[in-house]
Amino acid sequence: MIIQPKIRGFICTTAHPVGCEKSVAEQIATVCAKDTIRGPKRVLIIGASTGYGLASRIVATFGCHAKTIGVFFERPADDTRTASTGWYQTAAFEKQAHSAGYYAKSINGDAFSQNIKEKTAALIKHDLQQVDLVIYSIASPRRIDPVTGAVYHSALKPIGATYVGKTVDAFRGIVKEVTIEPATDDEIDQTIRVMGGEDWTLWIDYLDREHLLASGVKTVAYSYVGPELTHAIYKNGTIGKAKDHLKVTAQSLNQRLQTLQGEAVVVVNKALVTQASAAIPVVPLYIALLFKIMKETGTHEDCLLQMYRLFHDYLYATHPASRDQEGYIRIDDLELQASVQQKIATLWPLITSENVHTVTDLEGYCDDFYRLFGFNIKDVDYAAEVDFDRTIDSLSG
Repeated sequence: MIIQPKIRGFICTTAHPVGCEKSVAEQIATVCAKDTIRGPKRVLIIGASTGYGLASRIVATFGCHAKTIGVFFERPADDTRTASTGWYQTAAFEKQAHSAGYYAKSINGDAFSQNIKEKTAALIKHDLQQVDLVIYSIASPRRIDPVTGAVYHSALKPIGATYVGKTVDAFRGIVKEVTIEPATDDEIDQTIRVMGGEDWTLWIDYLDREHLLASGVKTVAYSYVGPELTHAIYKNGTIGKAKDHLKVTAQSLNQRLQTLQGEAVVVVNKALVTQASAAIPVVPLYIALLFKIMKETGTHEDCLLQMYRLFHDYLYATHPASRDQEGYIRIDDLELQASVQQKIATLWPLITSENVHTVTDLEGYCDDFYRLFGFNIKDVDYAAEVDFDRTIDSLSG
């Protein structure tokens, strides 16, 4: 099959296995060129197949020489369509990890379910005995409650008032106005159920009951706050309520892990192109402008560099960088520098369809989006026929 990108709305319905392999290889090479981190040795990543989760797994393996178990929900190829990008990226990661002599196994299935929690626990018990780092990096539009069977759906909406702002159709280069009606109380509650800390708690509770958390264990969940420009749709919207719940969850888990001399912490990441962020109105245009400014100042970081800095400077540093007053680890610090945000505030009102390609780095945004799915990768012949079936040898679930 000759595989080309097929964009539908804010998602790409195809992925290129060779492109994904080369992308993962590039990330591994970047970590291997950096200093080794005296970090964790047995790591569980829940949501490990793309974005920050995959970057965490690469840093843990090739930066810390850790054994890793990755949990995710991805789709293999069938007779008519490619596998999902997370499937290809995990297959590529495991192939290179195994070639380098590292332990890496994966479980494919609904991480919200009790069944997958039990399978993961059994694998930890059999192979690793315990884990000393648990990363929670789930981004999902829906969740099935493992006890009641209720289905919850997240909503990307403001709270209390209609939001009117500008956004961009990134692949057409059209800047347009977007109007979003406020969320109902039920939509707020359901978003918290999907994107808050409830499932994170269930994971830590279960692993603790099974005595699978090592002394000194750390657990982190990833979050985003963003600048005032996006607060109406993000920080002060339904997603923000879910992230508030995540913060409260971290505080609760942190208290409970004291008996293990462990800790739970929320890590606030930078705005980057991910499958999740592409779905949020306003955010793609903001990211395109942010990229323009941060690349000009030399402060731009991708997912991998963010995760390397998290491990190296915060989680496992001899003298960790300071956290904020709420206890968050803030690796969005470079994004929120006053000079960066002042430039964004000045330029934002001026962006139109006519100047969007010069005022912002929309080309860079689109390039990063294509790269998520294995496209626009250097030295890949996208006109060539390719076998699109890939296996993940260690897979269970």
